[in-house]
Amino acid sequence: MAAANMKAVKLRIKSVENTMQITKAMQLVAASKLRKAKEKADETKPYLDTLKATLTDIANGNTDFQSPYTKEGTNEKWLYIVIAGDRGLAGGYNANLFRFMDAQSRGRDITALPLGKKAVDYLRHRQIPILTEEFAEVGSITVSDCFEIARLVCAEYRKGEFGHVMMCYTNFVSMLSQVPQAVSMLPLSDFRSGENPQQGPRDLILYEPDSETVFNAIAPEYLAGLVYSSVKLSVASELAARRTAMESATDNAEEMISDLNLYYNRARQASITQEITEIVAGAEEP
Repeated sequence: MAAANMKAVKLRIKSVENTMQITKAMQLVAASKLRKAKEKADETKPYLDTLKATLTDIANGNTDFQSPYTKEGTNEKWLYIVIAGDRGLAGGYNANLFRFMDAQSRGRDITALPLGKKAVDYLRHRQIPILTEEFAEVGSITVSDCFEIARLVCAEYRKGEFGHVMMCYTNFVSMLSQVPQAVSMLPLSDFRSGENPQQGPRDLILYEPDSETVFNAIAPEYLAGLVYSSVKLSVASELAARRTAMESATDNAEEMISDLNLYYNRARQASITQEITEIVAGAEEP
């Protein structure tokens, strides 16, 4: 093998080693952030459970109960809240979510509210109407942002701009499994069971000024908590997907370096053998 080709192999080995250092660092960073993101997602569950139980009690405890948030919308337009990532290098995290959203929204007249830069790029590419891009960076979304999103969605729903509101996000199942999911946000039809769950005497709860007003005040708070929880689960899923992807990339780089080193050593031995053969042949000439 020519010396120039051997030099090219050495440069290739050095390049792959540098890439492996980057993927290893990204793997460690994602793993360190993942635990905190999962803890934040778990911390939202008691809040959501309490609000959901309260809304269920109000809805089922009043026979003449009516709320604009529980009524079926007459408008056939759908609003999709899409929670994706801000960056790539996370395996199929974003692609799987968008594929799932396409299947969910097929045949529907939709408008989207993107959370995440990748979601904005995808919706622009598909030319899907966007409600607002104010919350385009999912990594910087705070609790107050989620309350603002909920108030915006509730206002649009009350005005009749949308008859249904759906949220697509990626649920964190485990370190190796992140599954896209769709959650119906409005109308809140699942709070009315249609039957009295408790027979016999019941505790009478008085709400001020009335139960409908309290329900209408709590509903946006519940939706805000649902958005915040989904954002944190999506962030945890993205970090887990990135950690897995970078781990796989690091393993592939190590295997590539091993193959290149073996190829280089064989070429070097062949070059040395050829040089010795030429020296011996030259010495034997008269």
